[in-house]
Amino acid sequence: MIILPEFDPVALRIGPLTIRWYGLMYIAGFAAAWLLGNRRAKLPWSPLNQAQFSDLLTWILAGLLVGARLGYVLFYNAGWFLRHPLDILAFWQGGMSFHGGLIGVACAIFLFSWRHGLHPLAVGDFIVPLAPPGLLAGRIGNFLNAELWGRPSDMPWAMVFPDPAAGGIPRHPSQLYEALLEGLVLFVILWLYSGRPRSRGSVSGMFLLLYGLFRFLAEFFRQPDVQLGFVALDWLTMGQILCLPMMLAGVWLIVRAGVKAQTPTTP
Repeated sequence: MIILPEFDPVALRIGPLTIRWYGLMYIAGFAAAWLLGNRRAKLPWSPLNQAQFSDLLTWILAGLLVGARLGYVLFYNAGWFLRHPLDILAFWQGGMSFHGGLIGVACAIFLFSWRHGLHPLAVGDFIVPLAPPGLLAGRIGNFLNAELWGRPSDMPWAMVFPDPAAGGIPRHPSQLYEALLEGLVLFVILWLYSGRPRSRGSVSGMFLLLYGLFRFLAEFFRQPDVQLGFVALDWLTMGQILCLPMMLAGVWLIVRAGVKAQTPTTP
């Protein structure tokens, strides 16, 4: 087993200003998305130019932050926030949900597309290959914060996390599993898959299907949220339940794109 040292959550202190590792991970994720997105915007089949892409990133950032927070409130701790509604605004206390963030980003894409006269699935296909580097950075941030640790394990790479709530026992470093699957592996697949023109909706569908599958599998190694535990069948977690409609939507989009690609056009 590996005893994980207690990392200082603050990466840099400049007088009264503190910069946390988790914040740096968000910045790194958006920086990667900006660089990769500008590269994609130069492709001949891109639905966005570079100026539109920069505008879209602002919409996405707003949708991500609002959606991720409200998703955590509704999916993971609704009882507490009903009793303490002002805590919904306390972002600094932590509590963000990927699935809520996904809904927020989807809403931002729909609004942006409507405003610019674009098809939301075309915009979605453009943007989803840019997401995995941010997911990877976020999971590394979870690891550095020693949060969202895994279930007890006797594997040689199991780690003892410094948080007393972890019980001082070896656990799966599930944050790193998710960083590998949801970040690196998903990025490689989506980047290669979207490297040539695809039927509208197929890249978005691939993202939903694969992220949902990878997250569903990783949840078997991740400790369930203490306030929820297992929410169904004594083994399903909230994260796994939220992944089910993602995977179904992904399959539907891929099948829909395939059918449309095979449908002959009327001359």
